[in-house]
Amino acid sequence: MAAAALVTENFKFVSLFFKSKDVMIFNGLIALGTVASQTAYNVFAFDCPCSSGRNYYYGLAAIGVPALAFFIIGIIMNKSTWDLVSECRLRKCRKLSAAAGFALLGTILGRAVVAPITWMVISLLQGQAYMCALSEFVDPRTLEKFPSGQHADIMAQFPCQGSVPTELQNFSAEITRRLKYESQLMGWLLVAVMSLTVFIMMCVRRCCSPLGYQQEDYWSQYRSSESSLFHRTAAIHARLLAAENVKNFFGFVATDKEDEEFAESATPICSTQWNRVTGVYLYRENNGLPLYSRLNKWAQYNRENNIEAMEKEMDILS
Repeated sequence: MAAAALVTENFKFVSLFFKSKDVMIFNGLIALGTVASQTAYNVFAFDCPCSSGRNYYYGLAAIGVPALAFFIIGIIMNKSTWDLVSECRLRKCRKLSAAAGFALLGTILGRAVVAPITWMVISLLQGQAYMCALSEFVDPRTLEKFPSGQHADIMAQFPCQGSVPTELQNFSAEITRRLKYESQLMGWLLVAVMSLTVFIMMCVRRCCSPLGYQQEDYWSQYRSSESSLFHRTAAIHARLLAAENVKNFFGFVATDKEDEEFAESATPICSTQWNRVTGVYLYRENNGLPLYSRLNKWAQYNRENNIEAMEKEMDILS
């Protein structure tokens, strides 16, 4: 039953993860998922070797390797990463200013570090990995009435209660309490530093933004709506194009009735058009009119029949 409940909760998290549009909710879901993963790892997988020379590497790996994996996954799953890659491939990044590039990298890295930082904080607050890693470095001379002549091999056994010699088990509580204090102190300091950093970055972003708060919120809603509509329409367009090719091959095609009404208006899209709406984009204006995205910019030029502006936009490819 417990395993089934865990799987159900994970599926709920994944569903919310991909449906979320708001950045704060998105980051919150990432953090909650990381907490659940870290808790499950400590319950089912963490097993300190309790051996001098191995504890340190195992403890650091338990904290650092999952954090690194979450960081890389966060970069991979961020759409802005691939916008930047497309920008450099299509336009050689010549149209991307240093300030815009820095802001974009900050956005990518800022979202990617949510899960790693959460993993590290939870690991430090729970203290198991830290205790495993640092137990062998506890100085026996700082423990009152601790027998002299003990080596790191003995200290490394304290994270495993069953491995500690009987005459030294009375010191387990004190060593555990000391290491947990250090671990949790580092965890809370990390929370404080990251909270202060986020606050400063948000203040800088608001101060440097050319838009007011209301227009910034409108821009966010526009991007979300455009992305949703674009993907839904692209799915239908791709299905209709596939249906036309399948019909040419078989002589007929089994399509949904709801797709038939769009069949006449669907036209092939050349690669140049795709490239014009692909890549990095920051806020711009055209004669005072806001252009909220590359698609918005392309549509405005298309309505104006401004071929020269369109060609200039993609002059790197010619």
